[in-house]
Amino acid sequence: MTGDSWRERRRALLRDDPAEAERAARLLDQLGTEDRDDEEIEADHRASRPAAAREYAPGARLDEELRLRLTGPDTDGGALRFQWGDALLQPVEHMVSVAAGTPVQLELTGISAGSIVVHARPVTAPGDADSEALDAPATSAASTGLGTLTTLLDALESEHDVREWARLFDAVESVSRALNRYALDLGVTWYDAEGHVRRARLTERGRNYVRRLRETKDRDQEIIISGRITELRESGLVKVKTGTAKNAPAYDVRFEEPEELLRMRPGLGDNVHFRVCFRQQLDSMGIARSTEYTYLGPAAEQTSLPLEP
Repeated sequence: MTGDSWRERRRALLRDDPAEAERAARLLDQLGTEDRDDEEIEADHRASRPAAAREYAPGARLDEELRLRLTGPDTDGGALRFQWGDALLQPVEHMVSVAAGTPVQLELTGISAGSIVVHARPVTAPGDADSEALDAPATSAASTGLGTLTTLLDALESEHDVREWARLFDAVESVSRALNRYALDLGVTWYDAEGHVRRARLTERGRNYVRRLRETKDRDQEIIISGRITELRESGLVKVKTGTAKNAPAYDVRFEEPEELLRMRPGLGDNVHFRVCFRQQLDSMGIARSTEYTYLGPAAEQTSLPLEP
């Protein structure tokens, strides 16, 4: 039901009285339309409650709540299947924690129909419940995380540039994969302690955009790796450590033909100078999804490049 429902009912009641109906129509047109849904009206009412309560309790704050709405072909019954909860709830908690930059624990408080609405809230430490409201932080970690997360989800649904949220992408992709597995769409609504409401969705459009952003392309670079051998494998893999310090970089160099490595007769501790192909698989976010070092041939002695393995 929308905010204009009462107007429609009023018009219906006066339909048999043309004069009154015309007068009512002019009045309603003067008042204008209210193009808002019930959730928007609820958000306005919620935002006004702390201001009213602080007239007599300056530190008054509302309870925080997270609502996750799952919709899909199998959600009409309004029941949350165990496999959906197992696949989604912990990844959602992890996603909120990564967005907040600190661990956030969530707890389930209820499930309601429509299609399936999961109600949750941040876990409150025992001492927090007894603390003074005035000592509470202005913004909780959960609220910080949900603010960032809903902004990112909006950007994904709009297929906008999301590189500034690259650190969140692995966590979001995990949730996206779970939703794809069960053909579910996710709606996120966050009610913070100040009465504000944040909403976002992750639908098939957003999930397809996530998948496209994860597509990779190869970037090859020829480099020199110099150091001593610390590990040898018959499969054709050599670990080369580039320094004597305990934290010196080490690289796994792969020989495409293990027989070539055997012909070299290397030994543990030998100093080597390898010319290698350094290959990175980069996604659209500029994140390296994999790296590998493939042997190309011997090289003259040279200081190794300071690359991160």
